[in-house]
Amino acid sequence: MTPLLQLSLPIDEYLARSVSPGIPRPRRIYCNRNLRMSNVAWVGFDMDYTLAIYNQPEMDELSIRATIEKLVARGYPDFIRTMPYATQFPVRGLLIDKRFGHILKMNRYKFVTKGYHGFRELPKDELRALYHAKKIRPATPRYHWIDTLYALSEAALYAALVHAMEQRGLAIDYARMFTDIRESIDEAHRDGTILETVAADFPRFVLKDRDLGSTLHKLRSAGKRLFLLTNSRWSYTDKMMSHLLHGEMSEYPSWRNFFDVVVVAATKPVFFQERRPLMERDGDAVRPAVFPLERGKIYEGGNLHDLEAALGVASDQVLYVGDHIYGDILRSKKESAWRTAMIIQELDGEVQAHDSCVDDFARADHLEDARDRLEDELRFYHGRFKELSRRIDLARLKPNGQSAADVEAERLRIKRAIDRVRSRLRQVEGELTVIAHRIDRRFQPYWGSLLKEENETSSFGSQVEEYACLYTSRVSNFLFYSPQQYFRSPRDEMAHELG
Repeated sequence: MTPLLQLSLPIDEYLARSVSPGIPRPRRIYCNRNLRMSNVAWVGFDMDYTLAIYNQPEMDELSIRATIEKLVARGYPDFIRTMPYATQFPVRGLLIDKRFGHILKMNRYKFVTKGYHGFRELPKDELRALYHAKKIRPATPRYHWIDTLYALSEAALYAALVHAMEQRGLAIDYARMFTDIRESIDEAHRDGTILETVAADFPRFVLKDRDLGSTLHKLRSAGKRLFLLTNSRWSYTDKMMSHLLHGEMSEYPSWRNFFDVVVVAATKPVFFQERRPLMERDGDAVRPAVFPLERGKIYEGGNLHDLEAALGVASDQVLYVGDHIYGDILRSKKESAWRTAMIIQELDGEVQAHDSCVDDFARADHLEDARDRLEDELRFYHGRFKELSRRIDLARLKPNGQSAADVEAERLRIKRAIDRVRSRLRQVEGELTVIAHRIDRRFQPYWGSLLKEENETSSFGSQVEEYACLYTSRVSNFLFYSPQQYFRSPRDEMAHELG
């Protein structure tokens, strides 16, 4: 048998002396499912909110103002032009209940834990009455997911409209109003109101990442082949990618030189589900694509099966990097064996907020242990109390043993102990509630953490955990890692393994 490789130092001493890799936590890549980059032959990228990181407050402001103008043109009152709204109100993973005009947050089990009507927080008893007795079915027409950064402005505007119109005593059809918002914002994108404004001032709306070109170059230098797969149309894609990559590296005279295949107007998630033809664009002319695909040409539409055939590798040798939990990550994972990496722009803030709560997390753990001990103690005293009650009855029937008065005195001592334990439990629960609120406010003032909800993952966090092999805050974080990196997921622990 070949002997195991021996470290020059005992493992404990080696760990004590070894230097930390020093990657800042907000720039790290986190792993849900083991992934060997050495097995990846092709790396594909979405563009918007993936390669192109938008200035979210500016984008939300632009989208809301454009949508309000479309709503006024549809007959909404002029006062909505000056009504207050909060771009910082929504997070991804919220659920719009179009029947009641509520906005909800759920944990991984689709259990509603927080909710707002306009800017009024819904009390727990109202949430319980509406959502806890029956199973919520988010896929039905009654509900709408807010699952992209693009959609945050919809939720912000919806809450503001509900609040402003009810303040004025106006009747609202909540479902119709949300449909009007969705149609108006889509119209603002189609007619160029939003995209032309962004394209005219990229520095205002796009956070340019100077490490992006080096990251793509590093992957290419390691033998990876790269493709771009975006829903944006060619004219906008060319302008955006030129802004991001033109002149970044002398080895690449054009952004198109970074990629072996470029597919625009892909209509994801339909791209992963239907067999739409792949077309080749040559200026204004569009014709059916000829296989094999050629580097430097621009393709449109298409479908998963044709692209996989064109790439010429096994499905699990493709890593696709995107931001849309449904259109990029979930659908590609369900329809193929592609590996997935999700860009979560908010992760910088999530990690920093989490790190700022270390003391509160430690205190909460201590209090939860204390609560477990107190509940054990309470169970013991309850058992003892029941036993003494039984003995009192026996003493009255058969007064030859311990007197009923003695047993009653002991029972009163036990009752006082039960009262003390219950009082302490109330104190512990009260402090835990205060800590939970304080932690939530450090993450986001309305909804708390994007990825967690109380002690569970949030509905959004659960989808990230289930469908994204990797997740990170930006594409350029791959620059910190070897292109042959073996990403390993942490060991899962079930409740009974936690001690």
